[in-house]
Amino acid sequence: MPIVINLDVMLARRKMRSRELAERIGITEQNVSLLKSGKVKGVRFDTLERICEVLDCQPGDILEFRNADDEIA
Repeated sequence: MPIVINLDVMLARRKMRSRELAERIGITEQNVSLLKSGKVKGVRFDTLERICEVLDCQPGDILEFRNADDEIA
C-alpha cells in the first residue's frame, strides 16, 4: 500500500496512548486501532484535523506516501 499511516509513531513521540487520543478526538479506541494498523480505506478530514490538533502535528507527520518501486528495492 503506497500510503503509510504513522499514527503509532506520533503517539509514541507524544507519550500518549490510543485510549487517550480516542477520548480527546471523539472516536472509539477500536477506530484508532484500525487507523494505526492501516486497515482503513479513508479518513475524514475533520477526524484528521482533530488528530493533528491533539498531537500538535501536521497531516504529513501521520500520512506518508511510499512509491511502490521503493518497496521493491
